[in-house]
Amino acid sequence: MHAVILAGGKGTRFWPKSRAHRPKQLLPIVGDRTMVQETVERLAPLVSPDRVWVVTGADHAEQLREQLPGVPAAQVVVEPLGRNTAPAIGLAAELIARVDPQATMIVLPADHHIRYPDRFRDVLSRAIDLAASGDWLVTIGIEPNAPETGYGYVERGEEIDAGRYRVRRFTEKPDRTRAEEFVRSGGYLWNAGIFVWRVRAIRDALRRLMPETAARLGEAVAARGDRARFAAAYQAIEDRSIDYGILEKADNVAVVAGDFGWDDIGSWSALLRLGPADAGGNVVRGRVLALSSRGNLVASEKRLIALVGVEGLVVIDTEDAVLVCSADRVQDVKQVIDELQRRGWKEHL
Repeated sequence: MHAVILAGGKGTRFWPKSRAHRPKQLLPIVGDRTMVQETVERLAPLVSPDRVWVVTGADHAEQLREQLPGVPAAQVVVEPLGRNTAPAIGLAAELIARVDPQATMIVLPADHHIRYPDRFRDVLSRAIDLAASGDWLVTIGIEPNAPETGYGYVERGEEIDAGRYRVRRFTEKPDRTRAEEFVRSGGYLWNAGIFVWRVRAIRDALRRLMPETAARLGEAVAARGDRARFAAAYQAIEDRSIDYGILEKADNVAVVAGDFGWDDIGSWSALLRLGPADAGGNVVRGRVLALSSRGNLVASEKRLIALVGVEGLVVIDTEDAVLVCSADRVQDVKQVIDELQRRGWKEHL
């Protein structure tokens, strides 16, 4: 068993904590450990660190090696440039195939939070059993508890056995009306972006459904000892997600349903959901006074922050920047990044 952690995200919605040189997966957003450290730790005992592979960009590889000393340095795999999840997963599959061609691999993002790791491992074990029984491409689905419009949805098809189903279709980020219909129907799950399959199965799927990408990946891996040739081959690969490139087209996709306290930590609002909150519903980190205030998220690295009579704010204080944002506009924080780039204020990116 091998695990592939996708750690190439930029974390722009977590500005000003998350920066280009140290994005959110390298930060302790929820607990005391960084998000990528928590991801590796919750895989044990299913996957030991020496069988973990991390796919990332050149800017973050050394930090990842420092944070994950149990992961062999050579298994922190550097993409010359980001090409979305299909090439990243395909690259890892090619490398694993060279050392363990009969392996099963788990694929998961570096920046999710899971409240109940034991339940998570139980669901993974059921997905592993299904993937190992044939050529299933298995995705993990989360039982929805709200009509979220920021998640993709998986429609359950024919039941294979208890809690494991064929996938009928994927739907990307529906509008509110459709999301409400999905939740009411009981036939849909959130797509967690966590996958399990045999290395052979995903390589076969890439060759069948993304043949040019598969060929380019083979060329890139063959040239990996030559940095320039590797980069040139990788640059020619199409930018495509695994969902769009493979899973929406394949006929051997299954979903295993789970409920293990999953949160994708997509924006600052996640911390309001996760808490802990005071009597006024305020979630605070650092030295914070919240007087006659409700439903705020406040985080301070050094300074005292005092709130008086305010509601529904996100206030994030760092050494060189402060974010003040309405809690219902946290998805728009990435617009700050766009404006900083436009103004040339690169020191704050």
